[in-house]
Amino acid sequence: MINKSINQLCEEAFKIAKSKGWHDEPRETGTLLALIHSEVSEALEADRKGNQENFEEELADVCIRIFDLCGFRDIDLEDVIHTKMERNKGRSYKHGNKAY
Repeated sequence: MINKSINQLCEEAFKIAKSKGWHDEPRETGTLLALIHSEVSEALEADRKGNQENFEEELADVCIRIFDLCGFRDIDLEDVIHTKMERNKGRSYKHGNKAY
């Protein structure tokens, strides 16, 4: 298997989705986010049923949907992830005072 960068995966996911007709008409960001959410819900259901293989596949679908969105919006996801992880290192323990 050839290792690809996150940004290469974003480009590829968008290219595949576009080639399959998923970007023939203008798509709202909200619609793309809803599709990501639906994949997260499918992962939740797979986990609730104890189906590890399907759970993993649905997590992959979540990533693919995120990559497609980033490819569509030309987002440098790799840089954003690294920047955010560095910011998170400096946060306080359980920051935000939230229960979960």
